[in-house]
Amino acid sequence: MRDDDILIGTLLEEDGLTLDEIASACRVEPEWLARRLDEGLFPRAESVSGFWRVSGACVTRARRMYELERNFDAVPELAALVADLLEELDGLRRGM
Repeated sequence: MRDDDILIGTLLEEDGLTLDEIASACRVEPEWLARRLDEGLFPRAESVSGFWRVSGACVTRARRMYELERNFDAVPELAALVADLLEELDGLRRGM
């Protein structure tokens, strides 16, 4: 890719998505996602007029949390804590 190439795309942060659309992207059930959003386990997600604004990191977080809950029978709060730690570790690795 050259510096003068133009990329066109949509950032998830700028567009509002329905809960079903986000759940589909995360590969989880909408009810599962709604419960965790209501519990505040996705700190950077916000609802505006029935649409949610989330980042790509939120999608990764949801997938990780779902796998932790399913594979290790973790409660949602513990899965969120482990997801926090994994996100921090990812950030440290990117900085290396």
